Amino acid sequence: MTADVSALWYRGKGGQYFSGVRADILARLEPATGLKILEIGCGDGSTGAEALRRGLAAEYCGVELFEDAANTASKELSTVVTGNVENCSLPWPDEYFDAVIASEVLEHLLDPWATVANLHRLMKPGGRIFASSPNVCFHRVIRMLLKGRFDLESKGVMDRTHFRWFTPATYEEMFREAGFESIETAPLNTFGWKARVFSRVLPPSRRVLLWSQTNLAARKPSSPVSR
Repeated sequence: MTADVSALWYRGKGGQYFSGVRADILARLEPATGLKILEIGCGDGSTGAEALRRGLAAEYCGVELFEDAANTASKELSTVVTGNVENCSLPWPDEYFDAVIASEVLEHLLDPWATVANLHRLMKPGGRIFASSPNVCFHRVIRMLLKGRFDLESKGVMDRTHFRWFTPATYEEMFREAGFESIETAPLNTFGWKARVFSRVLPPSRRVLLWSQTNLAARKPSSPVSR
């Protein structure tokens, strides 16, 4: 699928799709200052602008597929590359970034496994990566499959702009295979009262059925990992 064809599916999403600050990620970076940060799918640069404003980042770079959003981000961030991260030229050397953010982006790629491996290469030893993605074993998806359906939608887990789907376990596996360690996953969504009740009675291995999105943090080892 070419970027030109797939871009047609993004029409009508509105400016809010490319905006918004990931305050939860910035909170995890809060003790640090002067970091070099890369965001894949940086949208209009809202998260990066806030990181620079707080002094968390000395340099905040982004990659954004859509030109309008990239043009807006370029007014806020240190460097913005406009293009598809899977095939555009990235100008940074190996082991350059202290942190990488890939929020709700990897599921839109044809080969996210190769992209995660490439991001690992760009990160300093000890650097951290923060990523999130819809959870395909969310209970609503399971119920849909039990009805014999696989319906694509305009947003959410079954967004028609997604090329790949992950469970929390397979999402972790992608990062582990790329060489990351200390992988932590948690639900990105806030549970309503029904989900809170079910989370108390479900065994731990089944609580992922309540996650609409997987939120992941991982670390590049300070020394090479034997594989």
